[in-house]
Amino acid sequence: MKRTVLITVLLAAFASLAFVGCGSDKKAVPSNAVAVVGDETITKSEFDQLINQAKGSYTQQKRQFPKEGTQEYQALRGQAMQFLVQRAQFEQKAGDFDIKVEDKDVDARLEQLKKQYFKGSEKKYAEQLKQQGLNEEQVKEDIRAQLIQEKIYAEVTKGVEVSDKEIEATYKKNKSQYVQPATREVRHILVKKKALADSLYSQLQGGANFAALAKKYSQDPSSKGQGGKLTISRGQTVPAFDKAAFSLVNRAISKPVKTQYGFHIIQPLGSVKKTKTTPLKDVKDAIRQQLVQEKKQKKMTAWVDDIKKDFADETTYQVGYSPPETGKTGTQQQ
Repeated sequence: MKRTVLITVLLAAFASLAFVGCGSDKKAVPSNAVAVVGDETITKSEFDQLINQAKGSYTQQKRQFPKEGTQEYQALRGQAMQFLVQRAQFEQKAGDFDIKVEDKDVDARLEQLKKQYFKGSEKKYAEQLKQQGLNEEQVKEDIRAQLIQEKIYAEVTKGVEVSDKEIEATYKKNKSQYVQPATREVRHILVKKKALADSLYSQLQGGANFAALAKKYSQDPSSKGQGGKLTISRGQTVPAFDKAAFSLVNRAISKPVKTQYGFHIIQPLGSVKKTKTTPLKDVKDAIRQQLVQEKKQKKMTAWVDDIKKDFADETTYQVGYSPPETGKTGTQQQ
């Protein structure tokens, strides 16, 4: 379980929930802090840890970390600030749902992540912490925040359901997505020179083995090993190939067909399987899951919008740390 991984997961979870608080001067920001969110103080060390973690991630990816003053650097700082503020909000709102995360819950998740990322190796886990310049308490802090977020999401989206009527409406609206085009099994030989294509066509007309010639001469790596066999869907291949493949009589051998790839000799191996539409019953569960997820996300977003308002007058930023404006202005301590 890398803290980089944890931070990436957490940032992804909150990415669509950007926040900039409208602060008041009710609570001053201590000199060693970057913001006060309700009853919580976000320290500079927390902020610096997140930025340093981002630097480590850039290093691992062999990318140059943005230079101070650049737009990319400011955007990264803003994301870090938004993440920390959002986390503070969630921690304070957890009480509204009577959510508690015990040490045993954190330990259990940590063990799970160790198995997932380090195959349970304490040595590899310790080496990763050392590389990242972290200690286990910092990792557990991230895990605790993640568990709180997960529990809040579960509470906020509890009871979300989708009716059969909604599923049917979605199916009808997007029916084209469930249409499977006509298909046909064919085999072909692709060569670059027309003279060779003509020679191979003559050999095939004389009874030569198609599969053997395909394996020996074809320049199509995806089908050569199978004697030129492949199943194509109507409209999937280039026009000239598509037209020949779907119009030839079964087992007939085409004269060389020119395309942008060279010259093809094509032989259908079966009849055309007609276009068909996947019935609703076969995709109903998938549509239900999609709609449930969309409804949950919408409900969660609305809830986050509400907590923005709740904390609007309770958030103050240290000078230089307010995230970029998104329609509201955060009050900075002067």
